[in-house]
Amino acid sequence: MTDPVGKLPSELDQLPDRDPEETAEWAASLDAVTKAAGPHRAAYLMRRSLQHAEGAGLALPKLLETDYVNSIPTAAEPAFDGDLEMESKITAWNRWNAAAMVTRGARLGVGGHIATFASAAWLYETGFNHFFRGKEGDGSGDQLYIQGHASPGIYARAFLDGRLSEQQLDNFRQEAGGDGLPSYPHPRRLPWLWEFPTVSMGLGPLSAIYQARFNRYLANRNIKDTSNSHVWAFLGDGEMDEPESTAALALAARERLDNLTFVINCNLQRLDGPVRANFRVVQELEGAFRGAGWNVIKTLWGNAWDELFQLDTTGALVRRLREVPDAQFQTYATRDVAYIREHFFGAEPALAELAKLLTDAKIAECFYTSRGGHEARKVYAAYKAAVEHKGAPTVILAQTVKGYTLGKGFESKNANHQMKKLTIDEFKGMRELLGLPIPDSAFADGVVPYGHPGTDSPEVRYLQERRAALGGPAPARRVHAVALPEPEERAFKALYKGSGKQEMATTMAFVRLAKDLMRDKETGRRWVPIVPDEARTFGMESLFPSAGIYSPLGQTYEPVDRDQLMYYKEAKDGQILNEGITEAGAMADFIAASTSYATHGETMIPFYIFYSMFGWQRTGDQMWQLADQLGKGFIVGATAGRTTLTGEGLQHADGHSHLIASTNPASLNYDPAFAYEIAVIVKDGLRRMYGPEAENVFYYVTVYNEPKPQPAMPEGVEEGIVKGLYRFKEGTPATADAPRLQLLASGTAIHWALEAQELLAADWGVTADVWSATSWGELRREALECDEALLHGEQRVPYVTQALEGAPGPVLAVSDWMRQVPDQISQWVEQDWSSLGTDGFGLSDTRDAARRHFGVDAQSITVAALAQLARRGEVTASAVKEARERYGL
Repeated sequence: MTDPVGKLPSELDQLPDRDPEETAEWAASLDAVTKAAGPHRAAYLMRRSLQHAEGAGLALPKLLETDYVNSIPTAAEPAFDGDLEMESKITAWNRWNAAAMVTRGARLGVGGHIATFASAAWLYETGFNHFFRGKEGDGSGDQLYIQGHASPGIYARAFLDGRLSEQQLDNFRQEAGGDGLPSYPHPRRLPWLWEFPTVSMGLGPLSAIYQARFNRYLANRNIKDTSNSHVWAFLGDGEMDEPESTAALALAARERLDNLTFVINCNLQRLDGPVRANFRVVQELEGAFRGAGWNVIKTLWGNAWDELFQLDTTGALVRRLREVPDAQFQTYATRDVAYIREHFFGAEPALAELAKLLTDAKIAECFYTSRGGHEARKVYAAYKAAVEHKGAPTVILAQTVKGYTLGKGFESKNANHQMKKLTIDEFKGMRELLGLPIPDSAFADGVVPYGHPGTDSPEVRYLQERRAALGGPAPARRVHAVALPEPEERAFKALYKGSGKQEMATTMAFVRLAKDLMRDKETGRRWVPIVPDEARTFGMESLFPSAGIYSPLGQTYEPVDRDQLMYYKEAKDGQILNEGITEAGAMADFIAASTSYATHGETMIPFYIFYSMFGWQRTGDQMWQLADQLGKGFIVGATAGRTTLTGEGLQHADGHSHLIASTNPASLNYDPAFAYEIAVIVKDGLRRMYGPEAENVFYYVTVYNEPKPQPAMPEGVEEGIVKGLYRFKEGTPATADAPRLQLLASGTAIHWALEAQELLAADWGVTADVWSATSWGELRREALECDEALLHGEQRVPYVTQALEGAPGPVLAVSDWMRQVPDQISQWVEQDWSSLGTDGFGLSDTRDAARRHFGVDAQSITVAALAQLARRGEVTASAVKEARERYGL
């Protein structure tokens, strides 16, 4: 509602006005300025007043958007700490070699991206020459999240530095021979160079925030001093469309992560066109980041613009810059000066008068090339301000021209992301622009040459000296492998012995084991429990008072449940990362913790527990990122299966995560049925991931929320548990010629199989052996390895074939998953194969009703087993019909 004069009500209307007359005088003054000098002058005075108030320490809301000008005026720029001429030469060589590498590769059809690094070259070079700490100095160095499409420029710099050869550059995107360069940052493919895989857009910024946060976690828990580590994330303005890019901005500000800087290359272009064609992406991003609590530095205009701003005595230029949409500004960079005079300066008389004072050359320089992101001094000023800012993360919005220095055929063209090569003539033009000493004779064979000033040239010596002063090469990945000691056996023995008559869900079994392992004297402090808000759902509240929930502020309040034994305890050195309702954030936490062995030389053991439905389905891309980054740890899909989460229904019913997980080569996937199986799997996982011969794998373990009595571990089953299959309970034949079959079951389905075993024996005289299939995926993996060995002349029999060898009768596999999950191993089973599963959508009902609906309960298993035997002629067809009627199916 509005009042009679149409003024919208405000929160100020609720506050007492101690002096209405003074308030009216201030309002009248503002009205007078507006009338006499215009609304722009009035707005300027108001903003100046707010700026003054902020400087005076008055608590006022900050403006979310400032004028479309640089945050740091030219007069306020610090002295440049380096040799600008030398750095210009280095940047020129890197620009050339990046473009040459992609162009040479284009002859073979492998493609590549040229324009991104061309626009961002100075953003990287300034950092490498002055700011990015390497790993050979004190601490862990800085963490660099390189924009994926800029990788050719990073390779070019490594070539100049002597870390890559010309042959390796020629193997860009040609990895099959073993000496190639991956398209994008990829630790698994080039593990000595790349730390972070970033080309899946949106995941880089999200991971960078949680990496900066994890750095603080390590410091606050006194595991590693990370005070000298700074996280830099290089992003494109188009990448900010991805929801993950801005998903955790508030977290970074809330936890005051001043060890974090985003550098957003605002070249105004996405992959196929403008980022905000009808709007201004820089202003939009400024508002988003300021609103989230970040320090914002805009580096938009180069020095050529200084003259224009000095001549702008009316503010008309700033107003015009604020109103021109991005797509139009991009057009200015591709049109002649006459067009710019008409369409930009002709917008109002004051601008037209200003344009009369400018030469065509000055206008061309400003609108074609002069951007803040292309000038080392301005980038240096922004970076220095960022690293010196305390109390909040910083974002630098640097404006550039996409395709800069590549010629008019590339610069600011919508298609330049898809343009993979330059012509020889274009390279010659680029050579002249960059001032490189490359003779025409170097192009004699029609192939663009690589350029190098010489290993002992002033440029290379300068580059190497700057890097030595900053702690060595960057980017770089270093692994200081230190095996962790095995935890004490008693933590595992508690699960080996079972629970007797007491019922326990496998979720509780895992949490109990983790809690005991966190008490281990040698490795306990290295466990990192991660949960997205529902710790109580998974029975983890018992960890609250003992381990504490991590908070950089500690606990500044008295928790409402302080008088309870398991109260909500936050602590600065807390061990649990309780992320709130963000599976993406929890996965980013997991990735940072799981790769700390390389990033910081500190091995951590993360376990992330979550609703299994919201893991691989919801954050599967991050799980690939985890594999790419060579992460280790335990991902625990709790409340697993399609029928165990009573009443939650379709969106919570997971019958497919094991199928998705099986597509990831680094993921070892287990579906244990019993507590002792969990103990064996975790113990073996610790050995494989953190032992003397550590592997770059991670574990996906599904656990259930269905309480059952947990049996003691039978003798001699450890190998079968780890490999994926062992006989849990052998059937006792009623007669020597009784029909027989093998029931294979995983997870909670083993209880249905055991009940079916009894029904088959009691009601039909059929003997069934029940097998626990702890990992369909590992059985398949090992069988595929045997098939591969056969191609090389080595005869190997798959474990699943060996385990079932001679087992009488057909095989019936059952699980709480889609039939495709157990069907993964069918081709290596010599017996007749059939399977039951929970294909289709989930539904809300009791467990019994859901299992009957999907046809996987004990009675359905019994009927399916009889049908399988009937097809073999071992029971009559009428027995199947009778069974269906008896069990009401």
